[in-house]
Amino acid sequence: MRNIRSILLIVVASASMMFVACQKYADQRKGNTSTSGLTTVMCDNSFENIIQQEIDVYEYVYPDASVIPYYISENAAIDSLLQQKTRLAVISRPLTKEEEEYLRARKRNPRTQRIAVDAIALIVNPENTIEILSKQEIADILSGKVTDWNDIEPNKMGKINVVFDDAGSSTVKYMKDSLLLGKEFGSNVYAQGSNKAVFDAVKGSKNTIGVIGVSWISTDMKGVTRTIEETAKTSASSDTTTLDFDRDVKVLKVRRDDSIEAYKPYQYYIYTGDYPLYRSIYMVCASVSGTTAHGFFSFVTGFQGQKLIQMTGVLPATVQPRMVSVN
Repeated sequence: MRNIRSILLIVVASASMMFVACQKYADQRKGNTSTSGLTTVMCDNSFENIIQQEIDVYEYVYPDASVIPYYISENAAIDSLLQQKTRLAVISRPLTKEEEEYLRARKRNPRTQRIAVDAIALIVNPENTIEILSKQEIADILSGKVTDWNDIEPNKMGKINVVFDDAGSSTVKYMKDSLLLGKEFGSNVYAQGSNKAVFDAVKGSKNTIGVIGVSWISTDMKGVTRTIEETAKTSASSDTTTLDFDRDVKVLKVRRDDSIEAYKPYQYYIYTGDYPLYRSIYMVCASVSGTTAHGFFSFVTGFQGQKLIQMTGVLPATVQPRMVSVN
């Protein structure tokens, strides 16, 4: 008798739990607005540092909203959008005409907006004596034509190792398409699996050069470490954040092949085009107005979202930078 009563209690408890879970899901569906509810975003690995900060502040400002990020390769992000596994994607190119038509045929009207211009930074160990590379020298290193630092300038640094974040990242695609015109990398080029691993590889080896998005190496010149609350407050103000680069690595200057001057990837030089390695960042929303996905899209493309991008060292699409002298 006791066993039957125990079984009944378990069944009733299970049914109650199922009801609560279903009700919670229904409430989430019912409460899906531009400032509440649940959505996902598929983001190219290279832009994780940028989008995670956007999510943290958006969820702080709108505590009833939740954005679940997936940091994956660019191709995987686009595939997820086309397969309608997500309504948001952050990638380094706009959708093609065919991709847009594919989504419209499935009653999705995608909206694409450029949210930033990212610089590709070249970082080396502080003990490396190299200070400047030309675009042609970078291409020669990537192709394997140049394999020793002594071929760049006289030194005893030895063999050149090049490290990227992920074999399928947009950073890899950019460097291959823009500098190698689609040709393959040399045998001295490696994928580390993450941007942090690129940073660690450069810190641990004086003959390694890392290729990384500038947001991963930008730091507040005042050495400020902010809470999410402080970040939200700063991003809502019109004050300018002054950035420099992480001192644990050396950021190389890059020059165009037809230019004598070389530049580091500061926001101002990205803005003027003097720094030659840059690419756009796009956000694609395939959701209607009044949804959490569209609310997050509007946040990122609005003033506060753009200010957050500026605070990462990347050039926002709608905020003009100012030049700051760094001593």
